[in-house]
Amino acid sequence: MDYEKARSRAEKIVAGMTAQEKMSQLLYESPAIERLGIHEYNWWNEACHGVARSGVATVFPQSIGMAASFHPALMYEVAAAISDEARAKYNQSVAFGDRGIFKGLTYWAPNINIFRDPRWGRGQETCGEDPFLTAEIGAAFIRGLQGDGEFFKAAACAKHFAVHSGPERLRHGFNAEASPKDLEETYLPAFKKAVEAGVAGVMGAYNRTNGAPCCANVPLIQTILRGKWGFRGYFVSDCGAVRDICTGHHYTETLTEAAAAALKAGCELNCGDAFKYLVDAYEEDLVTDEEITEAAVRLFTIRVLLGEFEEERPFADVPYSVVCCPAHKALSLRAAEESIVLLENKNGFLPLDKTKKRRIAVVGPNAMSVQVLEGNYYGHADEYVTVADGFRRVFPDCEIVVADGSPVYQDDGRRWDGFVDLESEGAAAAKSADLTVLCLGLDRNVEGEDLGCENDFTDFGDRKTLLLPECQRKLAEAVCAVCENVVVVVMCGSAADLGDKVRAHARAVLHAWYPGAMGGLAVARAVAGEFSPSGKLPITFMRADTPVPDMADYRMAGRTYRYMAEKPLYPFGYGLSYTTFQYGELRQVSADDDKVVMETEITNTGKMDAWEKAQLYARFRDSRTETPLRQLVALSPVYLKRGETKTVTFTADRFWLKAVLEDGTRVDPDGGIVFSTASSTQ
Repeated sequence: MDYEKARSRAEKIVAGMTAQEKMSQLLYESPAIERLGIHEYNWWNEACHGVARSGVATVFPQSIGMAASFHPALMYEVAAAISDEARAKYNQSVAFGDRGIFKGLTYWAPNINIFRDPRWGRGQETCGEDPFLTAEIGAAFIRGLQGDGEFFKAAACAKHFAVHSGPERLRHGFNAEASPKDLEETYLPAFKKAVEAGVAGVMGAYNRTNGAPCCANVPLIQTILRGKWGFRGYFVSDCGAVRDICTGHHYTETLTEAAAAALKAGCELNCGDAFKYLVDAYEEDLVTDEEITEAAVRLFTIRVLLGEFEEERPFADVPYSVVCCPAHKALSLRAAEESIVLLENKNGFLPLDKTKKRRIAVVGPNAMSVQVLEGNYYGHADEYVTVADGFRRVFPDCEIVVADGSPVYQDDGRRWDGFVDLESEGAAAAKSADLTVLCLGLDRNVEGEDLGCENDFTDFGDRKTLLLPECQRKLAEAVCAVCENVVVVVMCGSAADLGDKVRAHARAVLHAWYPGAMGGLAVARAVAGEFSPSGKLPITFMRADTPVPDMADYRMAGRTYRYMAEKPLYPFGYGLSYTTFQYGELRQVSADDDKVVMETEITNTGKMDAWEKAQLYARFRDSRTETPLRQLVALSPVYLKRGETKTVTFTADRFWLKAVLEDGTRVDPDGGIVFSTASSTQ
């Protein structure tokens, strides 16, 4: 069914409704209209890394981890698996007459905001700091979730439109100011590519952008999204964002005016309750019947495309047995493996020989943590493999000893149960071992969305420092003082500076993000060399003392690898391997108005079969405007057996090969473009 056919059917459905009934359908908790045979429908659902909040489902690595795979095709597979589980759970919910929250097929993912500041707590939900990588990973997710058949298998929703990435404390009343250049070059491209990928929905952000609330922002919604890009799907407010138009931004005097402003700007669906005031707005002639009807038609077009009104519902044969099935668990494990970034490996310390008998201490607050596997916006897996569990499975001939050593954060609310001030326990375990795997990092209690509290580490979910909490730093130094062989595994949603002492002592450092239910097994397999790490950093890792702009400053100057002058700890795109790769000469194959095609040969010159996540960068020689220091423009993941050579092709869309002037105009760069590849270590 094409969009126009679906819209025509939606128009006929809506034509039978009264004005009051139409307005009732613009709330995310849309009530039934029994006389028309329309069931209640709840639009709110989440699935950024697995079906969330509705019971058991496969928990894949958090989005930032899957972005670290630098592998859009893998993201497509993951999203397709998520949509299978979504349909399976929906089929059973409908069969039991359960149409409540988190039971529908409209998933409010992916989050394609740009992770421009590594302190932002919600950055873990994104695809990183780069517009191209974000666009590629986001589009793959959308296509995988929605499928390519006559009906959507599930409906994706790109969020949060637009110019949204903290501070969490201020989001309900904050104005993000972005220049036309930064809008066009950084903040909008991933949303444009999401529209091109056919995304069903777009969610508006809480904040204002350039003066107007994002859910009542005519330039963003009408001029750009619907006008310039031709978006035909539905627009939904973030939860409570329409109410914020009045109570947070004071953009209107009343909630009635706020509801009217959002609807007239093109926001069809309200997550929250402010659209209840549309009844008053309609009676006061602040909105018209035509505007209400158009909003309802857009929403019912999506419901038609999901097959809700078919006599034989599409995908009704997807069985419940796909939920947490062995194939999906295996895919979750593979995704976790490809997301792990090997940051340090001194003198080839890793991989370890798993047949050698030794005593391994697995120490730290995330050694046995399930929360760190889940991240945020999560479902419940039917099986979890923590890091400690993973080492028991992968190293069966070794003696595994486990210790907490510290909490994630000393004031995390767990003092009453005694799990605090345990450096001596961690040090004792490490001292008794031949090798210590030090499991550090964060979890959703200190890093995430609007946590509503402040302490010396977190500000409503945003981090105040890139160092880990003091209790973990003390544990790390204590372990390093008594154990010669320390491998550090960091699990969190952003960059982490371990400090010079720990970094200098550690034999190896792996960054595993929030790795999903199978994450502990992936970490242990990486340490054992059952695969070669191939993850790359989707964000720049900088030192904790590196000066950064205020988080409320949305100018891109000085931010991310594209504009940051300071030398980082580890650059964007960085990640070591257990093997080595040799690149041949980069050459142009073809060029036209749409794309430039480049190619090179890559040889695996090491001793292990491995993925290489080959990257193509462009540098613009343009005197008319400040251009990025370099810009990722193409990816070409390739699996190479040891000794194997393959020709790798990069196809760069001309969209990414334009210089952006201060007024937001894209132009061919003055003086041309310099292309370069990035090896596995940049």
